[in-house]
Amino acid sequence: MTTHEETRIIPLNPPVATIADEQEQKLADETWRKSIPAQVFLNYFFAINYHIQENDDLLGGLQHLPFFRSHTAELNEADVAALTKLLHTSWSTEYALRATAELGDENFLRNALHWTFPQAYHAILSGLQAFLYTTGVRSSNSQLIRREVGRLVVKNAYPRPVSFYAAGAYGDFSIHRLPLAGYKAGLHIAGKEIDAQAQIGQFLRTTRKMKAQWTRAQVQTNPNTAIRSQKTGRPLDKWTAAHWQQITWRLGYTTIFDLLGRLRISQTSREIERYVEADIDFRLFHASLLNLVSYLNGVHETYVAKALGLERYRQLVAELPLHLQSGFVQERLRTRVEPVLAPTPPSAPALNAEAPQYRMAA
Repeated sequence: MTTHEETRIIPLNPPVATIADEQEQKLADETWRKSIPAQVFLNYFFAINYHIQENDDLLGGLQHLPFFRSHTAELNEADVAALTKLLHTSWSTEYALRATAELGDENFLRNALHWTFPQAYHAILSGLQAFLYTTGVRSSNSQLIRREVGRLVVKNAYPRPVSFYAAGAYGDFSIHRLPLAGYKAGLHIAGKEIDAQAQIGQFLRTTRKMKAQWTRAQVQTNPNTAIRSQKTGRPLDKWTAAHWQQITWRLGYTTIFDLLGRLRISQTSREIERYVEADIDFRLFHASLLNLVSYLNGVHETYVAKALGLERYRQLVAELPLHLQSGFVQERLRTRVEPVLAPTPPSAPALNAEAPQYRMAA
């Protein structure tokens, strides 16, 4: 019996479907690779929000802080007018941010990052300026504001969930009030407190590193401040640890407000396009930003209300412009400010009913 060997025919061209599948996979891989910076940025802000909600108590913790309990201010009518203007700016900006989050679909929210990033930052900044005004700091200078708020964070003027900070020289940073910050941060959304703290710790380190590098550039380009070679007299290109130590005092402390400063991305910057073109959950990003704005503005509003007196603050809120009436400002007065300044017994229905409301800001 004769056996014939089968001749195996190997096609020179793979099936069209196979090529399409490979191209689709390559495209998906490339999209993911390009999305990593935006995903990491989303992870950071989600982690901060997660950490706040996991560690916040019913009243925000302010009433437990000696700094808050001793906070007073002597304010005349001109001061009240200045505070009102700052608060109105904060609230109107937050109103615009909320309108975007409520009205936009996924595509709209993606492109809205051009303005929602700076809106989130400035909504908080104006509220912060109102708080600082009651402490005697009445300046719009960004460096002065940054230094003062850093000092207040370290002095425990803020509730535990946002009292973390980084200090130290380049290459020797230390993270405070985040005991789990030393763990390696992943590329996934935080699902546990250890994930959240690891990502916040990484965010603090990278932000402080950027600040240190920027400060070095400023120092070295100024003939009066440049650190020079003892041999040539020229500004040094390479720095040792000792050189970095010399500028540490210029860095101040790196706090949550420095992290929020990372949102100040120009509309014309290439950086914003990386986020707009990324494949990430934009609704989650907006929700995280909105919760951060609501939480920090609630803290600052409580400080201002304590300085003004609760009745005067209630009057200020009652006289809000039409677009701000019967909205989030009154809600925070009821759920954040009044429970701290005029607490009701823990069993009171109003207090219990409002606890879940804060957990995800409206």
